[in-house]
Amino acid sequence: MAETPALTSGSDDIANVVATLAQRQSGRAATAPLPGPKRAAILMLALGEQYGGKVWSLLDDDEVRELSAVMSTLGTIEPEVVEDLLLEFVSRMSASGALMGNYDATERLLQRYLPADRVSGIMEEIRGPAGRNMWEKLSNVQEEVLANYLKNEYPQTTAVVLSKLKPEHAAKVLAILPDDMALDVINRMLRMESVQKEVVESLERTLRTEFMSNLSQTRRRDAHEVMAEIFNNFDRQTETRFITSLEDDNREAAERIKALMFTFDDLVKLDAGSAQTLMRNIDRDKLAIALKSANEEVRGFFLGNMSSRAGKMLLDDMAALGPVRLRDVDEAQALLVNLAKDLAAKGEIVLTKNRADDELVY
Repeated sequence: MAETPALTSGSDDIANVVATLAQRQSGRAATAPLPGPKRAAILMLALGEQYGGKVWSLLDDDEVRELSAVMSTLGTIEPEVVEDLLLEFVSRMSASGALMGNYDATERLLQRYLPADRVSGIMEEIRGPAGRNMWEKLSNVQEEVLANYLKNEYPQTTAVVLSKLKPEHAAKVLAILPDDMALDVINRMLRMESVQKEVVESLERTLRTEFMSNLSQTRRRDAHEVMAEIFNNFDRQTETRFITSLEDDNREAAERIKALMFTFDDLVKLDAGSAQTLMRNIDRDKLAIALKSANEEVRGFFLGNMSSRAGKMLLDDMAALGPVRLRDVDEAQALLVNLAKDLAAKGEIVLTKNRADDELVY
C-alpha cells in the first residue's frame, strides 16, 4: 500500500504533493463517495494538531459534538480515501497515511484546543447511549420528573428548555405545569428570538450538573424491569422453567415481568418502516433461522414487510435449512431482539409494547 506523501509548510512543497497525488489518482478507480459529516471528520483527522487547532476553535459546541461523534467511530481510513479527499478540498494534511479515528484520539485532539470541562461534556455525550445530546436525553426523561424540576425554574429558562425538546415531549411537560406558569411559558416561547450560544451552553452545563447527574444517582430501577431484562437473555427452556416456577410462587410478579419483557414475538408490533429497517440490518440467513420455529403471525409479519421476490427467497432459505437446533433458533431470535433494541437506542426505529403509545426507551 502506497504511503500518503507528507506535507510541509512551503507552498511549492504542497503543490508538488498535490501534483503527485493527482498523478497517483489517475492510475486507479475513484473511491466511493462519502457523506458530508464523514468527509469533514476525515479531513480534521488529516489536518491533525498542527493545522486543525484554529478550525476547532471556530466551531460551536453542536458542531464540535457532531464532528467528534463521527470522528470517534471512523475506524481505519485507507490512504486512497484520504488522498482523494485531499485533492477534492485542495488542502494540507498531516504526515500520516491511514488514519485511525477513536474516542481516545478524538479526546486528545479536542483537549489541545478546548477547555477541559467543554471537552469532558462533549465526550460524555458522545459516549452516552447512542451519542444522544443533552436535549435528546431530556426528551427521554419522564415528563412528570422534568415538570417538577422546571416548576422551580424561571419561566424564561423553562421556555428555552421546552423550545429545545421534541414537540410531543414539550407538550406533555406543559400539560403538567401549573396553568399560570404554562401560559407564561407559552407566551415567552412565542416571543422568543434566537438564543445566544453562550446562554444555551450555560443552560446545558447547569442541566447536566444539577439535573441529569442527580437523576442518574437517585433513580432506582424497578426490580421487575431489571428481572425482565434478565429473563430476556435466557434461552427459551430456561425462561419457561423460571416463569412457570415463579407463577406458582408469585403469580403477580410473574405477570409483571412478562408484561415488561420484550420478546421475539413482540417484533410484530413494529411499524412497517421499523420492520424494514430491522431487516436491512440483519443477515438473511440469521432471519431464516429465527423464523424457522416462529408462529404464523410472526412469520407473516416479516414476509408481509418485504417484496414477494424477497419473501420467496427467504422461504426457500428456510426450507433449505432442514432441521435446526432449538439453541440456534433461540440465538438468532435473541440477535434480532437485541438488534431492535440497539436501533431503537439510536433513534432509527421505535419499539412499542402492549399499547401503541407505550414506547420502550433504551
